[in-house]
Amino acid sequence: MKLADFDFELPEDRIATRPARPRSAAKLLLVEGQEAPFRDLHVGDLPDLFRPGDRLVLNNTKVLPSRLSGLRHRASDSGTGQARIEVTLLDPQPGGEIWTALVKPLRKLRDGEAVEFGEGVRAVMLDRDETGMARVRLEHGEETVEEALAKVGAMPLPPYIAAKRAADEQDRTDYQTVFARHSGAVAAPTASLHFDQPLLEAIRAKGVEFTEVTLHVGAGTFLPVKVDDPAQHRMHAEWGEVSEAAAAEIRATKAAGGRVIPVGTTALRLIESAARATGEVRPFAEKTDIFIYPGFEFRAADGLMTNFHLPKSTLMMLVSALMGRERMLSAYAHAIASGYRFFSYGDASLLLPSTGG
Repeated sequence: MKLADFDFELPEDRIATRPARPRSAAKLLLVEGQEAPFRDLHVGDLPDLFRPGDRLVLNNTKVLPSRLSGLRHRASDSGTGQARIEVTLLDPQPGGEIWTALVKPLRKLRDGEAVEFGEGVRAVMLDRDETGMARVRLEHGEETVEEALAKVGAMPLPPYIAAKRAADEQDRTDYQTVFARHSGAVAAPTASLHFDQPLLEAIRAKGVEFTEVTLHVGAGTFLPVKVDDPAQHRMHAEWGEVSEAAAAEIRATKAAGGRVIPVGTTALRLIESAARATGEVRPFAEKTDIFIYPGFEFRAADGLMTNFHLPKSTLMMLVSALMGRERMLSAYAHAIASGYRFFSYGDASLLLPSTGG
């Protein structure tokens, strides 16, 4: 297995910079088994693709508007030197005031200096490591972090969207799921962005159950694989929780013969993490750096709804582990030829390793 095994040519115009409207109008590619023809559908067709007794697993993490832009003030012989600095908060340390962060341009901010974002919110540079990652202390008065970031922050759009346009007010809605509850993510569980309340209700009316779990998606989801042997890649750890009730629901569905279908790779990675110890999903509340690539033994997921991923990415490896590399490369070729839109604001796929029934 080599990194090049997961590469494919993606035209630039296939990268979506805005989502479909309404959310459920996005295209959906159904990939079943190894031989069934691909089916070109829409997300709104999902109620007809599930069976009574199936269970969808949803990631209810909430994205923080964690991209901040402000000014560094520095006294100098010629007066006060100012520099525009962008700080993207990535991962809170215990206590919640110290964050690992991406600072640009890092060379213009010395340890001990502060970046002012307005509204009484500022970040003080503490130190940096050899990889260029910074540690900052976020200061925000008496407000909570969530209240402060709501005033001064922008949504941390993925690099491939941010390179094309700046985040705006519409992204505060577009880049958040309708069932977001627990703040802590710096990237959205993007397959879940396709769901609105009418679609959820239509699926529930078909006898499908829902289970919510929480995985706070980190910026590591966008980190490229830099080694030729993917097995040598190390995933960024992210905190997740599968409650006792959620684990029991998933086990009950499996026992009754229903399918457990995570919505998004984050939900899949979390429930598979929770199943590693015993072979079935158990309560889980810790960080996971699980890396799923071909050869992985799935113990919880019977399928997956997910968007279309970057070439040579860990997520492309994950879907290849579920469906087979050749099958997924064929599916992606079909999607490109058929005008599907890729990545976070793009279209979706429903991957079901087994057919029939």
